[in-house]
Amino acid sequence: MARIVLVGEAMHELLQSRNARNWALGYGGDTLNTAIHLARAGHDTAYLTAIGSDPLSATLKGDWAADGLDTALILTHPHRSSGLYAIKTDAAGERSFSYWRDTSAARDMFALPGMSEALAIAEQADMLGFSLVSLAILPPDGRSALLALARKVSARGGKVAFDGNYRPRLWTHPEEARKARDAAIACADIGLPTLEDETLLSGEGDADSVAAHWIGLGCTETVVKLGAAGCRLAHGTVIVPPKRLIPFDTSGAGDAFNAGYLAARLQGLPEAEAAAAGHALAGWTIMRPGAIPARNER
Repeated sequence: MARIVLVGEAMHELLQSRNARNWALGYGGDTLNTAIHLARAGHDTAYLTAIGSDPLSATLKGDWAADGLDTALILTHPHRSSGLYAIKTDAAGERSFSYWRDTSAARDMFALPGMSEALAIAEQADMLGFSLVSLAILPPDGRSALLALARKVSARGGKVAFDGNYRPRLWTHPEEARKARDAAIACADIGLPTLEDETLLSGEGDADSVAAHWIGLGCTETVVKLGAAGCRLAHGTVIVPPKRLIPFDTSGAGDAFNAGYLAARLQGLPEAEAAAAGHALAGWTIMRPGAIPARNER
């Protein structure tokens, strides 16, 4: 079985679904969402991050382990707490976020004792996954360390997957984000950009332009996510979902697509079948509340 390591920031989630008065406490984070879906599907998946030393953070590792996630690479910050975000959904299932993450434990992960040992283990992964958010939360030396990890995994023959998940408020300037994105693309084998993010970040107006940019930097298997319209594969074919859904909550849709796609590719399925698997998992996710809906019989 392939060994997968995802890197990023995990946060507490306060969720208020439409027509609800109370808030529910959960957890989420773009690469964490992908990692949980992969672990639930039975893949050997670990998450590399740092969480807080507060009581609420202490429950996270147990919850993730119960879903099958390997928590051995999760460090604990002695003074900081985990980040928090609140999410509300409207009648169309679209979400709005508020964040409290400026001093989260994950931002300091590469400076913590134990990170050298964690990196040595992560280097042995068959697949490493991270996102532009993973880079955004880190200081410059942390970003360099994460990209160095990606290059080491690639040099060993492992695959590197990168999601260009652009969140403007995490960056001081778009140019800073573009440079970090392009450096990550150059390290990646599988690219998972979203057209909406790429248009916002650097102005590409269509999926062909996005794919050309990413493939031109060396990421040959680039899949451009198009939301409800499906996705564009590296060779230009567009794969659409089997039916159009009216979402309950669009949180985590792209992360779920990533998990379905990567899982299928690790099983040796062709890109078109992997895209269909990604659409299926994303479709399941958006019909339920929260970035990581509770597991059910599916």
